[in-house]
Amino acid sequence: MRFSVVLFAALSAATFGYAQTSMSGGDATFYTAGVGSCGFTNTDADFIVAVDVATITSFPGAGANPNANPMCGRQLVVTGPDGNSVTVTVADTCPTCAPGSVDLTPTAFQQLASLDVGRLHGISWTLI
Repeated sequence: MRFSVVLFAALSAATFGYAQTSMSGGDATFYTAGVGSCGFTNTDADFIVAVDVATITSFPGAGANPNANPMCGRQLVVTGPDGNSVTVTVADTCPTCAPGSVDLTPTAFQQLASLDVGRLHGISWTLI
């Protein structure tokens, strides 16, 4: 019985430790890629995302070294207001993004809207 309780507690902690796995109502913008806060060198042709500071720094396991952030290397599916989506890899932090908003490479942004849009309102994302 004790083993069952311990196992249940461990599984519950693992499941609920990553509670912030989706957001909605944010904006998507695009930026010129380079060396991101995760320590990866990226190009504008890569399908990467910079996640807002509040989300990435409060993610379970996040510490002082942004290169070791557990969100780094994970994938998000970002969905635009029209229902089109793009899968991107977390590689950077967006210091100017509001919670729930993301900064994409131009290539990734173009999967959701034309670059002429500049800022796409009403996006959602899910961590996969």
